[in-house]
Amino acid sequence: MKLKNLLWVVVSLIFVLSFSSSYAAGVIKIGVQAPITGPFANEGQGIDNAVKMLVEQQNAKGGLLGKKLEVVTCDDEGTAVGGAICARKLVNDGVIAVIGTYSSTPAESAEPIYARAGVLQTSDATADSLTKHGYWTFFRNSCPNSAEATFTADFLVKKMHFKRIVVLSDYSTYSSDLADATVAALKKIGGNVIYKGKIQAGSQNFTPILTKIKAMNPDVIYFSGYYTDGGLIRAQQVALGIKAAFVGGDSNDNPEFFKLAGKSANGVYMINVPRPDILPYPLAKEFLRDYQAKYHTMPPSIWTLFNADGLRAIMYAIEKTKTTDTKKLAAFLHNLKNFPGITGPITFTKDGERAGSRFMAYEIYNNNQYKVVYKED
Repeated sequence: MKLKNLLWVVVSLIFVLSFSSSYAAGVIKIGVQAPITGPFANEGQGIDNAVKMLVEQQNAKGGLLGKKLEVVTCDDEGTAVGGAICARKLVNDGVIAVIGTYSSTPAESAEPIYARAGVLQTSDATADSLTKHGYWTFFRNSCPNSAEATFTADFLVKKMHFKRIVVLSDYSTYSSDLADATVAALKKIGGNVIYKGKIQAGSQNFTPILTKIKAMNPDVIYFSGYYTDGGLIRAQQVALGIKAAFVGGDSNDNPEFFKLAGKSANGVYMINVPRPDILPYPLAKEFLRDYQAKYHTMPPSIWTLFNADGLRAIMYAIEKTKTTDTKKLAAFLHNLKNFPGITGPITFTKDGERAGSRFMAYEIYNNNQYKVVYKED
């Protein structure tokens, strides 16, 4: 009996020691939720690439808290259902934080799942509703639709003096929210919105609604949806002989827009925060150099850099707090001020909003060359 008890103690000690050793040598898991496939695949792949590159660089420095970082990626395909599925998977996989996703609909469906599990979420998604839910786990690494809407209204009315404005969106959370906010901002400054309509994303043929718009003789068509539709809308607009200017919201600013629009892209205006290649910060130049060297291409858009900054803020919080306790990390991030970011200084407000992002309006010419025509002071 004594021998059996002794063996049990020995086995138990071995188990405890091996568990402790395994824990000490464990990893810190970081999730990526992004559209790796589907219509927004190049944006999702850019996010995934950026996170993996930064984690690789951090691991080469010894990781964090004596542990290596490990990336766990889930493809949400840019859908609400995919967002919820990814959130459950990543929580079950044991991540402490999730970078992404690219669009508001899957980000919003994932939010409550991460909040219940105490997993941090940092996303470039811009729908205002994302921070209004009050989840302590959510941090926006870009800027909200309300801020872009105010800038857009000023550009359309005060800069361009458009008198007859058409506002188009799709049915997604992001696009509808941005269109509504833009119309409200236009009304505040006396803008004349002659038509507000919606398109079905991915439908390819937009001539019926464009034909209807043509009869209204607009000065400008503002589209708050995604580049996958925006490029086709612009091409079909020109083919129908609609002389109105075309202004795209931030999610039109993607190389695929120009492929879809072809030569019709010339003369288009894009509204976004500064493009990656004109960011004045040394960290941005370093990031772009490293990204291009590793992947032999430039990031698809500024959203890659925003999400990279989301990861950098979380890694900084872990380093400074010396913990992976997400409550403590969230408290630190809610008080983060002027952290040097790839996209500029990062300050989070108490509701997880990023403060201080700046917008610009670009005019496209000579097949994807651009010039800044309007910016915030």
